[in-house]
Amino acid sequence: MRDVKEVLIDYVKNNQEKLYRIAFSYSKNEEAALDIVQESIVKALKNISSLKEEKYVKTWFFRILINESLQYIKKNKKIITYELEEIEDKIEWNDNITSEEIDVYKYIQSLNEKLKTVIMLRYFEDMKIEEIAKVTKTNENTVKSRLYKGLKELKRLMKGCN
Repeated sequence: MRDVKEVLIDYVKNNQEKLYRIAFSYSKNEEAALDIVQESIVKALKNISSLKEEKYVKTWFFRILINESLQYIKKNKKIITYELEEIEDKIEWNDNITSEEIDVYKYIQSLNEKLKTVIMLRYFEDMKIEEIAKVTKTNENTVKSRLYKGLKELKRLMKGCN
């Protein structure tokens, strides 16, 4: 049986790009995103004893990553913006992604942090409502409510640009 520390290290190694992408979606800054991921790894390793079962490594680590991302935003108290072209340059889009999907991603970035978090975890990380509730430390009904509100806001934003 593997040690939970080994499970964490494997998880981080196998999901580097995904973790970076989440951190970047909050910070909008390459160096800051790398710092956020690094700080999250350090914090996770320091607190590895609180991870009781290896099957929860994903939700446990995402909670740390999102908390670090939000902490970064609070610490910097400034809004960092990129021109749309710069955002496209920073994200490696795969060839199968359409321009509509890129637009949706950009609209998601304009949502408040709670709504953005729920939508990113649900649709980009394919997490279940239950997992999102654990990551965000909220109940499932709150997650559902934020998801509904976020999708409604996205629809409004997208209609406004057509």
